[in-house]
Formats: sequence, C-alpha cells, structure tokens
Amino acid sequence: MTDLSLQEPSGAIGGTLTDGVACYEAGQFEAAYDIFHRCAERGDATAWFWLSVMHMNGDGVAVDKQTGFKCCLKAADMGSVQAQTNLGVMYIQGDGVAQDAQTGLSWLCRAADAGDTGAQFNAATLLSAGKVVEKDLETAAKYYQMAAESGYFPAQARLGFSYRNGFGVTKDRHKAFLWLTLASQHGAGSAISMLEGLVSEMTPDELHRGHQMVEKWMQDHRADTADVCFRVDTN
Repeated sequence: MTDLSLQEPSGAIGGTLTDGVACYEAGQFEAAYDIFHRCAERGDATAWFWLSVMHMNGDGVAVDKQTGFKCCLKAADMGSVQAQTNLGVMYIQGDGVAQDAQTGLSWLCRAADAGDTGAQFNAATLLSAGKVVEKDLETAAKYYQMAAESGYFPAQARLGFSYRNGFGVTKDRHKAFLWLTLASQHGAGSAISMLEGLVSEMTPDELHRGHQMVEKWMQDHRADTADVCFRVDTN
C-alpha cells in the first residue's frame, strides 16, 4: 500500500493498464480510476502517472494538484519517463508543489536523456532563455538537436537559428540550411524568414550541399513528428 491519500476504488473492477487507458479515453473516468488505482497498488509506474493526470485535470475526481504531484513523483521515481517530464514542468511552474526551477530542470534533463522529445525541447528552451535557470547554450543546442532529430519542427527551427548565429554550436550555414528548411516545411514563420535571409548569403555550391543534406535527412528519417504535451513558459 502507499501513504498517498487517494480516492478509494468505487467497485470491484479488475483489468489491466490497457483497459484503464481505454476507459479513460472513452470518458469512463470512474472505471479508469479504479483500474489505475489497483495497478498502482501492484507497483505499476504508468498507473501512478495516470492517477496523477486524473487528479491534476479533475477527470472523474476533484482537482487535487498536490495529490497529482505526489502521484507523478511516485511514477517518476519508479522510472516513468512521461512522469519525469511532467514532474519537471510541475516544479518549474509551481503546479502542485513549490516552484523550484533547478529541480524541475534536473527532472527534464533526466527524461530528455532517456529520449523524451517534450523534455528535450523544454530543457533546451529553459537553458537557452536563461531566465529561471543559468543560461547554457551548448547544452541547449544538444537537446534541441535531439528533439530535432526526432522530427519536432519547433526544435528544428531553434537548432537552425543556433547554427545560423553560432549559439552553443559553431556557425555552420549548411546545417542551418538543413534545419531551417525542415522547419519551414511545417510553416514555421520564423524559420521561413530566417531561411530566406540565409539563402541570400549562400553561394550556389553551398546551396547545392544544403539541398543534398536535406534530401539525405528526409531519406533517413521516416518517423512522424513528435508530439509535446507540455510546454514550458519562460516569458
């Protein structure tokens, strides 16, 4: 058992975590909560994550941000990468817990290193802005690169900007052209305008090389663009 003060299951329903997710997506929140509760008691980290989501959003239960945070922390400690990302955002935004940007960043970096695109982009955004944590453009560029490689076009735009200006990386017109071109294909306005300026400065040979890099990247990467459910606000 856990020392968290969770709402007790309302019935004797069993089921797997997959059943719980299906109930949640169907809007059957009471059944979903019962299943997640029982799975969590059996030590399922993802079930703890879902309980956190339900308490944070008020899905079938009263909104309880503190309990939502505790459930998320439990899931994160057990290794749920999704929970680690959400926990980082909770700390940064003070959602269900006292605001602590440095602790939030550490959780985001943990999830980012485990491959979570949302955590990579959020960590990079914080580190490049330098408003709530110390600015670190090199580490920011590293995480933008990781998210960009997964196909997340906002990260591609930021990475192109970094290569265009030498922020955290060595200036490189070819790489800037690659990432700005990829981001522009998704209609990113800032990437389009930056790409236009870059193209006006590039020689025909540089443009040819840039187009070759774009074609190769698109051949090598067939995955769909990653989705980021949580975005850090640094304004």
